[in-house]
Amino acid sequence: MARELLKATLETLYMVGLSTFFSMVIGFGIAVVLIITGPRGLRPNAPVYRVLDVVVNLLRSFPFIILMIALIPLTSLLVGTPIGSTAAMVPLTVAAAPFMARLIEGSLLEVDPDVVEAARSFGASDAQIIFRVLLKEALPAIILNTAVLAIALIGYSAMAGAIGGGGLGAFAYNYGYLRFKTDMMLYAVILLIVIVQGVQSLGNYLYRKLR
Repeated sequence: MARELLKATLETLYMVGLSTFFSMVIGFGIAVVLIITGPRGLRPNAPVYRVLDVVVNLLRSFPFIILMIALIPLTSLLVGTPIGSTAAMVPLTVAAAPFMARLIEGSLLEVDPDVVEAARSFGASDAQIIFRVLLKEALPAIILNTAVLAIALIGYSAMAGAIGGGGLGAFAYNYGYLRFKTDMMLYAVILLIVIVQGVQSLGNYLYRKLR
């Protein structure tokens, strides 16, 4: 059981770590487009902003279980199987990317507009404003929001484990619930709590350093 518990823990870290990374990359790209085309954006474009805004809101409104089932064909196409920890990363990323996009968008919008105007007055390009002004100013908040996202993904990964996703969720379901071993389920819950606390502590530490 100890070996199985270690394996499940590593699977959870694998799923959550890579899903968080992919969600950040995709979410940042979406957030940049929203920032550029938004009403207060660098290049306002109402049609593009409205379409992307609706798509992000629609994806965020899907319950994760339904989304995971709906994405089974896409998951099978991308990784060759709808079950397992690698397969679970597809719905995890799809569920988290729009959520991350909103978090990053909010962080970027919190940057003082006067700083952006000052950069414009010095002839900074849109790319320079995004990466050297907005991103630099908003980075501490983005790091803290990334910790929030990772913690949400830990909960999603446990849910995914109950329907074939692997990780601590699968361990708790297979060994704890189906075999009526309450202690096994308790071990899985304790490890999930430890991982959550570790992620939040790391996020808080990086936030303080960057501030």
